[in-house]
Amino acid sequence: MRTDAPKAVYLKDYTPPEYQVKKIDLTVRIFDAYTEVVSSTVYKQNTPGDLVLNGENMTLKSVVLNGKTLTPADYILTDHTLTIPAPGNDFALEITTHCDPANNTSLEGLYKSGTTYCTQCESQGFRWITYFPDRPDVMTVFSTRIEADEKKFPVLLSNGNPIDAGKLENGRHYTLWHDPFPKPCYLFALVAGDLQFIQDSFTTMTGRIVDLRIYVKDGDQEQSWYAMESLKRSMAWDETAFGREYQHDRFNIVAVSDFNFGAMENTSLNIFNTALVLAHADTATDADFYRVEGVIAHEYFHNWTGNRITCRDWFQLSLKEGFTVFRDQEFSADTNSRPVQRIDDVSFLRSYQFPEDGGPLAHPIRPDNYIEINNFYTTTVYEKGAEIIRMQKTLLGAENFRKGSDLYFDRHDGQAVTCDDFVKAMSDASGVDLSQFKLWYSQAGTPEVAAEGSYDEAKKIYSLKLKQTLRPTPGQTDKKPMHIPVAVGLISANGDEIQPTQILHLTEGEQTFTFKNIAAKPVPSILRGFSAPVKLTTNLTDDDLRFLLIHDTDGFNRWESAQNLALRLINAMLDAHETGQPEIVDPGFLKTIALLLDQGMDSRTDKALLARMLTLPEFSIIAQARSTVDPDAINGVVTAIERAILKSCGAKLQAVYDAHQSITTYTPDPVSMGQRAIRGSMASCWPNPSMTAPII
Repeated sequence: MRTDAPKAVYLKDYTPPEYQVKKIDLTVRIFDAYTEVVSSTVYKQNTPGDLVLNGENMTLKSVVLNGKTLTPADYILTDHTLTIPAPGNDFALEITTHCDPANNTSLEGLYKSGTTYCTQCESQGFRWITYFPDRPDVMTVFSTRIEADEKKFPVLLSNGNPIDAGKLENGRHYTLWHDPFPKPCYLFALVAGDLQFIQDSFTTMTGRIVDLRIYVKDGDQEQSWYAMESLKRSMAWDETAFGREYQHDRFNIVAVSDFNFGAMENTSLNIFNTALVLAHADTATDADFYRVEGVIAHEYFHNWTGNRITCRDWFQLSLKEGFTVFRDQEFSADTNSRPVQRIDDVSFLRSYQFPEDGGPLAHPIRPDNYIEINNFYTTTVYEKGAEIIRMQKTLLGAENFRKGSDLYFDRHDGQAVTCDDFVKAMSDASGVDLSQFKLWYSQAGTPEVAAEGSYDEAKKIYSLKLKQTLRPTPGQTDKKPMHIPVAVGLISANGDEIQPTQILHLTEGEQTFTFKNIAAKPVPSILRGFSAPVKLTTNLTDDDLRFLLIHDTDGFNRWESAQNLALRLINAMLDAHETGQPEIVDPGFLKTIALLLDQGMDSRTDKALLARMLTLPEFSIIAQARSTVDPDAINGVVTAIERAILKSCGAKLQAVYDAHQSITTYTPDPVSMGQRAIRGSMASCWPNPSMTAPII
C-alpha cells in the first residue's frame, strides 16, 4: 500500500535537460509472449551530471555503454528510473528491454488491444517502451525497425518515411522507418496488425508528391474516403492559410476500433479510433461528417503546431493544443459556414469551459503546477487556449497575424518552446505590445464585461462605456485588468451599417469609447464574432435585440441576439413560475420567430445559420443564468415556448419544412447540410411535420 503523497511539479522549477540525444535507433521485435526493444542512442552532455532515464514496467536485459556491457553495479535501477553515473560528454548507449504489451492495461506506451499492437506515448508513455529521457524538450531523430510474424501482422508502421522491408526466418518480416525531423518521444508511434488501406496522393505547393494512406480493418475501406478527402483539403488549406507544407514522403492514418483514445497526432502516423474516421452516406449523420472532417484536420495541423514545433514542458500544453484547435476551427469555418462554425465553437465553450472557469477546478491555460499531467487535458487548455490565439489575430489583424505565425514557424522549427515564444513572435512581427495581453495565459476565470451605450443627439456622438470584472478563483484573488479586444459595429435605424467593425482595446477596469459624427441614435453590435471569451451584459432593449437579429451584418451576433431574446423570455417565465404567476410567452418573441421563418423561404439565406437562430438555448446555458436550477421548471417553460411557436407559426413552420424536402442523393456538402439543418429545426417543433394541421 502506497503511503507517500503525490508531489506537485512547478513551472518555476523547470531546468533544461542535462543530456541531448543526437539520434535513436529502435529495434522492436514482437513475439507472442513478450516484445523485445533494443534502443541504440547517441548522447551529448549539456551539463555535467548523471544520466537519469525514465522507465517503467519493463524487464531490463542489458545495458551497453560505448561497446562495454555494464553490470548491475555500474548503474542504479529503480521502479521508475535507470541512472548511469557520469557517463561522459559524448557516448553511445544500447539498452535492451522486454515488455508485455498484451497485459499492459495502462493504455500507455506499447500495448495490444484486440489483435492490434499500437502505441500511445503522450504525455509520458514512451517510458513504458524503453529507458529514455521522457520529456518534450528532448527532441531527436528516430529510426525504427519493426519485426513480427508476417501472417499475424502483415502491416508494420512507424513514424517518418519507409526505408526498407523484407523477409526474415520463421515466417517473420520487418520494416524500417526513418523520420528525418527531430521530435520528442511522446510523438513516437508504432502499429502492427492485420489491416487494409486506401491510397491517394497530394501534390504540395512545391510540387512534391506525398503518398497518403488510411489503414483500417478489412471491410471498412469504403467508409474511409471522406476522411481521405478531408485530409487532402486540410493539407491544401494549411498551405494557403499558413504557408505550411507537409515535408515527409508518406502520411499514414490508422483507424482501428482497438485504439483506446480518440486520436493522436504522432508525426506522419496519426492513430484514430474508427469512430473519428469512418463515415458513409448510408449510415452517418451530418454531425458525423463534421466531426470526422474536424478531427482529421486537427491531427494533421499538429504536424507544424505541436510536432515540428513542440512544447518545452507540459505547462506549455496550450501552445500546441490551443493553436491547433484555433487552426481546425478556422479550417472548418472556411470549408463550411463561418458564422455557424463560430456559433458551435462558442456554444461548446460556454457549455463546458465557462463552468470549469467558474468552479473549484478553475485554472489558467498555462497553470503553474500540476500533480498528474493527464489532468491538464481540459477545455480551458484546448478551447479557451484557442480563443486566446484568436484574440491575438483580432488585436494584430489578419496580415500581421500571418507575419507573426510565419516568424514563429521560421524561428522555432525543430525546437521545443514556450507560450512566451509564441507571443514574442507575434509582437516582434507586428510591433504590437502584448505584455498586458499575456495575463490571459496566467489568470484563471471568465471576465465579465458590462457595456452601456448612450447617444448625445446635440453633439452627434455615440458613447460606449465598457467595464470589466474578473472574479477571484482558487489560488488567485488579486486579478489585474485584462487586455480584451471588443469588436463593435453601429447600425442605423434603417438597417445600414454606419460604423464598420472596430476593435476597441479594453485594457482598464472601465473605459468609455466615443464615435463621432453619428447622425442619429444607432444600435450597437457588441462583441462581434465573440471577439473575446467573456460574459457580456448590455443595456440593449428587447427591441434592439429584435432589430439586430434581422439587420446585423455579423452572423454570430444575429444568433446571439436570438439567444438573448429567448433567454430573457425563459428567465421571465421561470421567475413567474417561482412566484406562482402566469407563465406568458411574449407575443413580440413569437412575431420575431415568424420573421425568421419568412427568411427561411429566401434562397439567399444561410440555412445552417437560420437553423441555429431558431433553436432555443441549451439546458446548460439556461442553468448558468439561474441562481437555483429546477430542471422540471426549465423543461416546462421550454416546452411551453415550443408549443406557443407551433400554435402561432405552424403554417410557416410547415412551409419552410416543405420547401426543403431532400430530393437528391445524400451529399455532405455545406449547402445540403444547411438545408437538412433548417428542415430538422422545423421538425423538432412538432411531432409529425408531414401533417398539415399542427398538434398542440
